[in-house]
Amino acid sequence: MSKVYLVLQDNDTSRYILEAIEEDNPEASIQYLPAMIRIESETDLVIKAETVSEKLGQDWDIQSLQLNMITLGGNVEEDDDTFRLHWN
Repeated sequence: MSKVYLVLQDNDTSRYILEAIEEDNPEASIQYLPAMIRIESETDLVIKAETVSEKLGQDWDIQSLQLNMITLGGNVEEDDDTFRLHWN
């Protein structure tokens, strides 16, 4: 089975998103590359707006993830509270 992955720009906001991903997905592996951060998982990746909001110290809209995302691999399930990558 292929891994799901998410690649974010390496900027201040993405670092908070990354902290939230690490907290909610302890099995995820992280690679720091020039100007970007790649997060991979054997199963799925879940980004919770609530966790990111806690890390940022302010409300965070899950759709603003698109502003920091470079690319992704996997099927996307998204609602107002979560963004999930997985393979069927």
